[in-house]
Amino acid sequence: MKFYKYLGLRILTWALTILIGVTFIFFIPRMFPSDPVESMIGQMQARSGQMDPVAMDALRSSLRLQFGLEGSLWTQYITFLWKGLLHFDFGPSLMSYPTPCSEIIARNLPYTVGLSMITTIMAWCIGNFIGLLAGFRKNKRSSKILEAIAIVIYPIPYFIVALLLQIVFAYLLGWFPLQATIQYSNGTGAFITSLLKASVLPAMSILLLGTGWWIISMKSLSATTSEEDFVLYARYRGLSEGKIGYSYVFRNSILTQITALAMSLGGVFNGSIMTEIIFGYPGVGTLIQGAIMQSDYNMILGCITISIVAIATCTLIADLIYPFIDPRIRYS
Repeated sequence: MKFYKYLGLRILTWALTILIGVTFIFFIPRMFPSDPVESMIGQMQARSGQMDPVAMDALRSSLRLQFGLEGSLWTQYITFLWKGLLHFDFGPSLMSYPTPCSEIIARNLPYTVGLSMITTIMAWCIGNFIGLLAGFRKNKRSSKILEAIAIVIYPIPYFIVALLLQIVFAYLLGWFPLQATIQYSNGTGAFITSLLKASVLPAMSILLLGTGWWIISMKSLSATTSEEDFVLYARYRGLSEGKIGYSYVFRNSILTQITALAMSLGGVFNGSIMTEIIFGYPGVGTLIQGAIMQSDYNMILGCITISIVAIATCTLIADLIYPFIDPRIRYS
């Protein structure tokens, strides 16, 4: 009974979080000074010359209907919740009209998820392992050196690390392409090879800074836990350092890190915008940048709605598995 009550409250929180988030991103783009329909009509006129006023009005009405801009704000909002949030139908993209936004997002999403999710999980594992050693054995020289390296790397702005990697490994050494170039038409082998080469530098940039943060946070948590009375008691009982480190320090320190990992995994493609812009990587971050530049309401709504749902869902999953990780937590 307690589990179902706990589950119901968490699902309610999940639904409210998504509703509030998508409400904000629905109204914010409509505050932009530009109108996507007028922008598209202007592009058509620039290519084909002056249009008949009657045909232009008919085209304008048709486009406003397709882009979900017909009717009052309340009508547009309800339509968006029904079609966009519940069915992930965001309408056509202004940038690639008349291709549906959902089709473009589905085509670009695997690149972003593959790159960001793998590097985030790798950084989490490596950083927590090193951070645990640095916090649990904080008086050893190796732990102090690892912590110092992490403290030096983490505050460096991301774009500086990315540009340095480009200069050294792409421009000077020529080992990797300066901008991502993926070969789609030369067979599966060429596609995989070009994709891996294009992903190395973006992955390294995310991994370096991500690992630094996990080392610092886990070191702080494990160092604090190591001073707790139950850890001192375990030492008095004569338990091995490995047993104390895993069963007492690690299991009590990792809970906060799992929450942070869930948030990181949920927002993998939001944090990839700068990565994809710098390295020219074909992902959702690039779509968001282009959509903002061209006032593509539908693409903005589509990308960020999926991000909100992903973050909320990952947080919900983390909440539900807490009791399996930490025996102090119960479904109550």
